[in-house]
Amino acid sequence: MTRFDEPLKRPLGRTASPLEAALGISTVGELLRHYPRRYARRGELTPIASLEHDDHVTVVGRVSAAMRRPMKNRQGTWLDVEVSDGKDKLHLAFFGKGSHAAEQRLRPGTEAMFSGKVNVFRTPRTRRVSLTHPEYESFDETEATAEEFANVPVPIYPSAQGLASWKIARAVRTVLDVLSLDDPIPDEVRHRHGLPGLETALRRIHRPRDPEEIDSARRRLKFDEAFLLQAALVRRRMAASASPARPRPRRDDGLLSEFDRGLPFQLTEGQRQVGEEIAADLAEDHPMHRLLQGEVGAGKTVVALRAMLQVADSGGQAVLLAPTEVLAQQHHRSVRKMLGDLGTGGMFGGTGVALLTGSMGAAARRAALLDVASGAAGIVIGTHALLQEHVQFADLGLVVVDEQHRFGVEQRDALREKGGGGRPHILVMTATPIPRTVAMTVFGDLEVSTLAQLPAGRAPITTHVVPAAEKPHFLDRAWERVREEVGLGRQAYVVCPRIGDQEGDEGDIAKDDRTDGAEGERRPPLAVLDVAEGLTEGPLRGLRVGVLHGKLAPEDKDAVMGGFARGEVDVLVATTVIEVGVDVPNASAMVIMDADRFGVSQLHQLRGRVGRGGLPGLCLLVTEAPEGTQARRRLDAVAATLDGFELSRVDLEQRREGDVLGVAQSGRRSSLKMLRLLEDEDVIESARSEAVAVLGADPELAAWPALRAELDALVAGEQAEFLEKT
Repeated sequence: MTRFDEPLKRPLGRTASPLEAALGISTVGELLRHYPRRYARRGELTPIASLEHDDHVTVVGRVSAAMRRPMKNRQGTWLDVEVSDGKDKLHLAFFGKGSHAAEQRLRPGTEAMFSGKVNVFRTPRTRRVSLTHPEYESFDETEATAEEFANVPVPIYPSAQGLASWKIARAVRTVLDVLSLDDPIPDEVRHRHGLPGLETALRRIHRPRDPEEIDSARRRLKFDEAFLLQAALVRRRMAASASPARPRPRRDDGLLSEFDRGLPFQLTEGQRQVGEEIAADLAEDHPMHRLLQGEVGAGKTVVALRAMLQVADSGGQAVLLAPTEVLAQQHHRSVRKMLGDLGTGGMFGGTGVALLTGSMGAAARRAALLDVASGAAGIVIGTHALLQEHVQFADLGLVVVDEQHRFGVEQRDALREKGGGGRPHILVMTATPIPRTVAMTVFGDLEVSTLAQLPAGRAPITTHVVPAAEKPHFLDRAWERVREEVGLGRQAYVVCPRIGDQEGDEGDIAKDDRTDGAEGERRPPLAVLDVAEGLTEGPLRGLRVGVLHGKLAPEDKDAVMGGFARGEVDVLVATTVIEVGVDVPNASAMVIMDADRFGVSQLHQLRGRVGRGGLPGLCLLVTEAPEGTQARRRLDAVAATLDGFELSRVDLEQRREGDVLGVAQSGRRSSLKMLRLLEDEDVIESARSEAVAVLGADPELAAWPALRAELDALVAGEQAEFLEKT
């Protein structure tokens, strides 16, 4: 008998070592959740035309010929085995002693599985596909009967060099023979959805007798993933609701009311509705945990500022945590501007607004720290510098996290623990629209508010793809358009993925947003310093060109950004430090170089920096990716719509689930093996409803120890950081 958490060495002995070395699999559970990637049938061969050079593949097929051929440069022969799929040919090359064994076992008509690394040799007229010394197993040599192999699906596992699919299958068979599990899904839930037991599902997914068994196993295993994840999130939400927080009810005669009366514009219906939701949360005696998502330019900052003023009205402090100094400084300027006299404190009866970043001068830093500790600053804006131990708050009531995906778990926890007697309320903001299923799965323990309506005065943005390699004159025209915009008294951005040529100059582009563009070898990404110099001496000669990137000293960043905001710089060449929050109404054009190296959501964020002042916006996506490649299709999708929610679905369709859930960056495997966030919305919704019901009736899961154990393992294991996103 064995269980999920047992080391593989117990049931497998020494044969467990290759699994860990090749695939990182070390426990019974990890092996049984290494599901087949597809199923083959006897006589079926992966289409040879689809095999790519250097792929490691397992194919199933029939030997059509075997022939001895002389060695070219020395004496002796080698064995050339030909396998056909009825249309194309695959050649297997065996040398030395291995060729003699293969000659005896792989006779014409033999059906077998072959596993190896693909070599593709091309000439102007031919394409020869081969495997050199592949591992193989003839169906006639297995334990199954001919009838079984004629009708039973053959599992093909994701494999690796030196570890063939059938070796994984043998290990799985050994483990299944001694497996004994308590089912973590309550019986009534399982019966209500017509799902098989867990052991049955695992046997069916690994050793199916027919396609129907595979389908029933997949339904159960998808539900498992959704239910366990949702149950963990529901349990976290319940725990958060049980934590104390100081209520921050709205006042009719406070700063918020005064601020609303002085607004030079009307709030959108969406801003008012979300504001009411947040106001009600802040009045509760348990901490708010809310996600505010919205389109680029939808006015999230105003909504967050109104929440911060409500907390200040109660005598508390609010923190706005920004991912970069540029964005923190931008927020500080915009908040001070929106508040006017209300942001000066003192005799005006408002509240102080403090800025705290890691590279401030000593005197300015001391003054800011004093205002924060004394409570003179009711609103504090800063970067990760706010998380340091010596930063003390008088009464921290609200934490607003801007672009939450830029911060780690420990950083958010450090700020959350500064709440004193009770935990502060938490408002997480993102300008990256999130598909509904992702919101349910990634942010399942937060209430979600959405701003989809843009404020009045937002001008449309026209986006075009500029294929620089195919049509160089299109790039020339792009620079002409920039000059035309500047000639009209407007300004432009040029965005590059890299700073310069030194190590670490990759810029501020998020690692998970670097995507493979054109096929084959690629040149290094274009750099801000090189592009700025080339433009100044070339197509933008005579214009005032500024440079902004993450390695500049804070005072230099502020000077450049301030000069651009004042109209003293015509064209700002920058990395993605301008991606979020930078607001220069006079900027009407943006050229994104090497646009295929950015993700869909990031491109959408970047172009949201133009068209903010009533001027029509223009965004040009410059790429060398050939037409028809995935990278080019991604850019075409961005150019085709301004709907961030539609683009978020495109983004998810082209990325792995693990990337979306935040585990790919950490090197962990995602727990989602079967579940697909876009395709399985109904499964996720059903699982969430069941998880709420089960935990609502039995919060401690006393009646379901197997479920409790699975949830404890999930939170303690590889998904701990993912579950701490909020």
